[in-house]
This record gives sequence, C-alpha cells and structure tokens, in this order.
Amino acid sequence: MKLFVTEGSPQCVKVLAALEHTGVKCDVQLLSQEESIVSFLSRPVLPAALLPSGHELFSANAICQYLFEVGGKEITDASRQLLEWEATELQVMIRITVFPYCDHFPLVLLQALHVAVLQGKRSEAGMLLKNPLSWLEQHLSGKNTSFLTAETVEVADIVLWAALYCILSDAAFEAGELRSVRSWFERVSQLPACAKAAQKILPGKESNALKNFLQKQPASHAQRKENLPSQTEDTEHVMTEEEIEEAAQAWSKGLPECHEPIERHHPVLPKEGKRNVLVTSALPYVNNVPHLGNIIGCVLSADVFSRYGRLRGWNLLYVCGTDEYGTATENKALEEGLTPRQICDKYYAVHNAIYKWFQIDFDFFGRTTTQQQTEISQNIFFRLYERGFLNEDIVEQLRCENCQRFLADRFVEGVCPNCKYPEARGDQCDKCGRLINAVELKDPLCKVCGQTPVIRTSKHLFLDLPKLEADLEKWLEKSVNTGDWTTNAKQITRSWIRDGLKPRCITRDLKWGTPVPLPEYSEKVFYVWFDAPIGYLSITANYTSEWEKWWKNPQQVELYNFMAKDNVPFHSVVFPCSLLGAQDNYTLVNHLIATEYLNYEDTKFSKSRGVGVFGDMAKDTGIPSDVWRFYLTYVRPEGQDSSFSWVDLALKNNSELLNNLGNFINRAGMFVSKFFNGCVPEIVLQDEDKRLIAQVSWELKQYIQLMDKVRKRAGTVTGVSVNVACLLSAVLEPYMPTVSQTIRAQLQAPDNCASAMLGAEGCFLRSLPTGHRIGMVQPLFQKLESEQIEILKKKFGGQQPEEETPTGKGPSNKTSTTESKPPTAADLKASVSAADPRESQTAGYS
Repeated sequence: MKLFVTEGSPQCVKVLAALEHTGVKCDVQLLSQEESIVSFLSRPVLPAALLPSGHELFSANAICQYLFEVGGKEITDASRQLLEWEATELQVMIRITVFPYCDHFPLVLLQALHVAVLQGKRSEAGMLLKNPLSWLEQHLSGKNTSFLTAETVEVADIVLWAALYCILSDAAFEAGELRSVRSWFERVSQLPACAKAAQKILPGKESNALKNFLQKQPASHAQRKENLPSQTEDTEHVMTEEEIEEAAQAWSKGLPECHEPIERHHPVLPKEGKRNVLVTSALPYVNNVPHLGNIIGCVLSADVFSRYGRLRGWNLLYVCGTDEYGTATENKALEEGLTPRQICDKYYAVHNAIYKWFQIDFDFFGRTTTQQQTEISQNIFFRLYERGFLNEDIVEQLRCENCQRFLADRFVEGVCPNCKYPEARGDQCDKCGRLINAVELKDPLCKVCGQTPVIRTSKHLFLDLPKLEADLEKWLEKSVNTGDWTTNAKQITRSWIRDGLKPRCITRDLKWGTPVPLPEYSEKVFYVWFDAPIGYLSITANYTSEWEKWWKNPQQVELYNFMAKDNVPFHSVVFPCSLLGAQDNYTLVNHLIATEYLNYEDTKFSKSRGVGVFGDMAKDTGIPSDVWRFYLTYVRPEGQDSSFSWVDLALKNNSELLNNLGNFINRAGMFVSKFFNGCVPEIVLQDEDKRLIAQVSWELKQYIQLMDKVRKRAGTVTGVSVNVACLLSAVLEPYMPTVSQTIRAQLQAPDNCASAMLGAEGCFLRSLPTGHRIGMVQPLFQKLESEQIEILKKKFGGQQPEEETPTGKGPSNKTSTTESKPPTAADLKASVSAADPRESQTAGYS
C-alpha cells in the first residue's frame, strides 16, 4: 500500500494519524499539492492511497476507515454516525472545480481557517463554527467516556481531531464555552500518532505550510453564500464607516461626464500606457459543424472574456478562424465529392454564420488557407532549421491500404499503451493525457473505413523538443507563476515535462497543407499541430499588416489562449517551443484557460447518430441565443466534465432568468413606471442604503442577496433597485449581450454606463439619477414549457423525425397602466407582499 500526502492539508493529518495509530505497514510519500496521483480524476487530489488491489482511494475519511479495518480495529455504529455528522455538518461536499487541489475539504472549516489564519480574525472564525462546535460540546458533555464513543480511540476521534486541529490548537480561538470539547481535544492531541502526524504535515507552531495551503484555496469560492451558515453574512467583510461613506459618495456622483462609450476602430493595435490584451480561441476544424461543447470550450468562453475586457477599458484584440489543412479536410472532401478548397469555403461560411448567431464578437474571424499562413509558417520553420532545432529521421507510420493513405494521428484509434483506454487517438490519450505515437496503439483502426492499418516507413523532420526543454521550463515557470493558468492546463503540461520531452514529428505525407520548403520534402506538408497554432499569427496578419505589433511584442502584450483540455500540450509545449526556437521575440501565452468536456445528456455528441445540439441547429429551437449563451456558461466544464440537459436548461431559464433576474429588473422598472410617473424618484440615502452600496462595490456578486434587507422605503428602494438593474446589465453584457442591451434600452440608461461601471474598479456608480425617465418596461424572458422541452429532447436524441420543429409561445403585449400618484411606503410594501414574484414575470407569457 502507498499513501500520498502533502504539507499544510488538515485532511492529510487525518490519514497520517490513522496510519500511525493503526500500525499498518505503508509507504508514505510527501508530494507537492499539484501532483496528480488518482489516474481517473482530472485534478490533483491529496491525500490519496494506492491499495494492494490496484484500487485508489482519495477521500480522507474513506482512507482512515480502510486503515482501521486493515489494522484490525473495530469501527462501531456510533463512530460511523459521527463520521456522517462530520461529513454533513462540517464537510459540506463540493465539486472539485471549487478547490483544485483538494476535493473533499470541509467548506465551513476552510472558511473559518481563511478568516482566522489569513485574515487574523479569530472571533469571526469562531462565529462560523459556533453551531457545530456547540453540538459537539453537548454530545461530549453527555458522555462518561474518555473519547467520543468509547474509552479507547476510534476512527471518529482521529477524523474529528484532525479536522479541528488547526482551529482548536490556536489558544486565541473563541467559540463559546467548549470545556468538554477542549478536554477531549487535548487527550487526542497527546496520542503519539496524532502528535507525529501534525508535526509532519503542519510543522511548527506558526505553520507556513498551512498558510501556503490555504492561499492556494480560492477564498472567493470558499465563501460562496449558499454553502455557509447565516452567521457568515456579516463576517465576510466588515465594512468600515470610511468605506461606506466613500462608496456612497462615489455612487451619488453618478457616471463621469467625460466617460464616452468605448468604440472600436480597426485595426486594433497595441497602445502605449494601455493594457494590451490579445485573445485567441482554439481554431475549430473546418471539416464539421461545431457542437455545443466545441462552442463553450473555446469561442464562447473567449468571447465572454473579451466582452468583459472591452468593458473594462482594455485595449483588446480577439482573433480566431477555421483550421483548414490536414487529412480531416481531405477526407471530408472525398466524402462530399468536393475539392478540399470547396470544403473549406463551404464550412467556413457555416462556422461564420453559427458564431454570428451566437453573438461571438470577433475582431477578426479568418482561416488558415492563406498566403500569410504559408509565409509565416515557413519563416518559423527556416529559423528553427538554421538554429539546429530540427532533426531528420526515418519513422514508422500507420497506413490504411484500403484508403490508400498514411493516417493522420486523429484518424487512427486504438487502445492506449499506458492506461488501456480503448478510444485513444494517434497523438494523445484523452483519459491519461499522455503523448502517444500512433504506432504504439494496441489494436489500431482507421477511423475512416474501420480497417486495420499497417506500418510503413517514411523520412520526416522532427522538432528537437529535448534541446529546447531548458528554455521551455524557464519560460513556463514565469508564465505559470505570474499568469492565470487553469489547473488542468498546469497539470497536463507538467505531465509532459515530467515524462520527458521527445522529438516531435512536424511533417506529414499529405497533399493538403502548408508545403515544407525543402526540395527533398516537396511531397510533404507541415503537421497540423506545428502549422495550426501559427494560424493565430497569420489570421492576425490577414487582419492587419502591422500584426507583429501584437505577436512580436511580449513586453507590451498579454496573450490569453482559450481551448478544451485536449489542445493544451500543443499550446503549452509544442507551439511555445517552436516560437522559442525561432528566437524572434515572439509573444508567448501568459494565460492558458482550458475546459474539460461538455457531454450531451451524459453521452457524447454525435453528428452521425443525430445525438446532441450542433451550432446550426440551436437557432431552429426558437430559444434566443442569449439563453444559449447563459446556459452554456452556466454548465461550463471548468473543473470536470459536465453535461448539457434539456430539463436543466428549462429549469435554469425559468428560475434563474425568468423568475429571479427577469422579475427583479421588471419589478424595479414597473415600480418606477407605475408609482413614479416613469421617472426615477428622489433618492435620500439612509445608513442601510449606504451600507448596501458599499457592499455592492465590495463584491458585486452578492448584490441580489443584500437587496432583501432594504425593501422598506418606496422612493429610495425603487431608485436603488433600478440602478442595480442597470448594474446588472453591465455585469451580464459579456454573457448575454442582447438581454443586457434590452435592459438599458428599457431603462433608457446612458450608453456609457456599462463600461463606466466596470471600468471604475469595482465601484457601484449611480447611472439613473433622480428625475431620469425610463422607457416601457416589459418582461425579458420567455418561459420554456415542459412540452417544448420534450419535443427538443426527442429531436436531438437521435430518435426524431427530421421535420419536427418546436415553436415557443410569444410574449403578450400586456403592459401595466401608469399611475401618477406616488405611493406611501406602506402601499408599496403591501404591493410587493401581495405579488408572487414568479407569477408576475410568468404572467406576461400565459
């Protein structure tokens, strides 16, 4: 048995104490938090145990119970009940997306540790744990045993002691009278096994290891309201009077007069003194229609970020385009009886139309089959060639005799030689992430015809990655430490480096591609993963002749790459090595953002089987593109694979959009229209209003919850509400641009309000002053009926007749009458109480 632990993690204290107490023989290895052990998880998770049977455990509590059972120590029902209490009361289980290094860390305890250790606010930490510790105190005070359930230590003692160790070992921590808890805690702490475990995982009284561990757990996620007890509302951030007054004054001043709406003038070029941001999304293959997973994995994620960046006032350029070379295009051309060029032209138009409907706001959407692509690719190739970073070798390749061609990596599939995954591709295994040469696959099959290919030899050129490895590691250390890389991007890149880089073939025996500019290779083209990323450069060159100001300017330009995880190694290893080896001052990626995979109703998208929604079908559903954008970003597979679900889409539309967001904005606008003659009323801020405004400025994500506290005074509450609605339009702009513009149009808000508020470094500014007249307010969203969803589910589930097309109900034209007499506070309060928020928004569509 092997046990893998890391410093700083209270969860690792659990398993190490259990190991020491039970005396089970085990090889213990101390790793960094980023090390990945459990093969089937997409994130590093520690502690982890590798059992003699080959199975893996990665829940600290499960490992502790296993050790007790193997060590011959009984686990009583009473002990199991306490483990259950610890899991449900202290350990609020959350998805691995929240804490990338630790999947089962107690959320309430983590919040308390953040507050106590990193913020030094021990009294606030005590409030967080007051309820569970009070329960534990009552449990212990009713016992006559030395430990939780018996006179001897059981697994529950080890688990609860370790979970609470970092809190209760701090003498300054206060959470009420805990005489029994502290006595029990001291008894367990004196056990040699526990003392040894704590010293190894949390060395020193002021443990830097714990601080380092907590600093890698994102506090903003750890403090998510829905998972915390009510006491945390006042402890997340204690607003000072100075902060409150400053925020209220900034809000009262309104929008700056000189702040004009940001207009893009093409070509967008880097500017001195500005934050120059270059955004790319992985180039989609031109040979097929993108499905929803493709869309959220690259272009939509990048678009949301780009829209946000422009609102923040960054000088930002977003480029993308279709990847048009390679075997995939040749095969599609044969399939449809067209030339490769005709296929590229056809599907480029398809992609372009789909992205326009999804409102993907590229600065330029190009393609790789251009003269600029040839010139730039060949220039980088020659620079690598002249500097000795290319080698020549005879290689074995898979050739399909039935198709009469060498098979590109993506067109051969077989069993992974490393993890035995049966659907590994010819260049990489999606399960274990390892680099593969196609000839290493077991039982390979041609994905075009299904026949077994044979091995043939051919002379090719290789990029000497080992020779560039030192330069790559030096650059990676800087980029990963200073930039925003997703955890899976860091993990996949590390796995490539850890396994040792090998020369990578950059040529192929194909006709459709960028020609290799050497006479002896005149019948070959560049391999797509050498050639395609250069498409970012050539597409920018097609956009502007001054493209080098973006791509040869690392001192002034920040580069963001968006992609799915299978594209990571080519963007973090192969492409950077090509540019590093070219030695021409190229801009390299600063921030690499990768998603996991989006499935369709827990299965894979399949065009051939008619399963799943593809880009050209979304428009036909009758669901607005903003709703698609909202839902895809809602289920975005950030930390693990996620699934598109029709039922969930309807639920999120009807609850999150229609009932919550739509109803709030509609109600705020209707109150202005109905009770204040369409003009924003006079706003006289009281202390609670100022506190609200300060809190919104501090953390915009919490504004809806905080609004519940100030629904008391008619004029001020209504005035603040429509201003919050205006702020919502700014926050929503990157995700739902049409809805955002509709909100501002209904409120007749200033054109510059979105960019002004997001460019104000988190200050909540008043956009709609007293006397501002709003326009006609109407519902923003349409309810998705269950009958409509069932039709759509059948249509895209591979079982449907082609002609079925659902239609949605349109909104009614009902509008509320406007009354000229302003209400009293009591009138308004009664009006709010009498109306069901869900019914008021839904009624417009019945």
